[in-house]
Amino acid sequence: MTQTTIPAEPPDAAPADDPFRYGWRFVPRPTPDDPHHLEQVPLTLEDVLHPEVGDFIVHSDRHETDRMYLTAVLRARLEESGAAIVLSDVRVAWDVPDLRPHGPDVMVIPGIHERQDWSTFEVAVEGVRPALIIEITSPETRVNDLERKVEHYARAGVAQYVIVDNMSRGGRERRLRLLDYRLEGDAYRLHPPDAAGRVHLVIANLWLGIERDHVVCYDERGVPFGSYATVVRQAAEAAARAQREAERAQREAEARAAEARARREAEARLRALEEELRRLRGGG
Repeated sequence: MTQTTIPAEPPDAAPADDPFRYGWRFVPRPTPDDPHHLEQVPLTLEDVLHPEVGDFIVHSDRHETDRMYLTAVLRARLEESGAAIVLSDVRVAWDVPDLRPHGPDVMVIPGIHERQDWSTFEVAVEGVRPALIIEITSPETRVNDLERKVEHYARAGVAQYVIVDNMSRGGRERRLRLLDYRLEGDAYRLHPPDAAGRVHLVIANLWLGIERDHVVCYDERGVPFGSYATVVRQAAEAAARAQREAERAQREAEARAAEARARREAEARLRALEEELRRLRGGG
């Protein structure tokens, strides 16, 4: 008797009872009634690892809060000085054969001074690569960040790869740890955190730590940066101060220019009067 074998679900597919658990993309599937019909297609783990532009990948609220916080802190730290740009949820296409694009949570790229509206950052076109990538794991997809990206980012030549790993299996409580990979030769070596449990983000000269269920950045004096809202407010206040200072400097420059103009005009009038006086005296 021949036994019928039912094919197993692909190992990287979302659960059968929740096919859109990882996310989705819209794929053109024309129908006789609608030649522009788009079908919503579930993402697999492989799709999450190598996303396409327009994919929607499911993340938790806390994941997004940490991502926005890290992006805001690193931008405040690096972009004003022109040291690097910081991109978040932007696809990166590598210049390495057979290495498909990724979509890091946060990446820091030195050598670029002007931000563009990238949906994909192409390393071969721009001529520079990320020096730091930070990934924040989600319980359902963390295998990508903990295993496959360690190999991939090393092949791509990313100097430091830091993982904020959520070890919880779901539920409300997050249990976080930090993994700090540094490139040595063509492979990563895992560096232990310091005595305070913090990881040094080399390019930014910041320390990354864990407080309860969220990440916190510290400066070289050990002073923590505030929450995402605080960092954004501080950045806005700094930008407003810089704008006010620029406007004050502009007003002062305009006042100095007006004063110099008035002085030149007064001196010209005085010379004209002196000429007229000499002419009158000579005529008498």
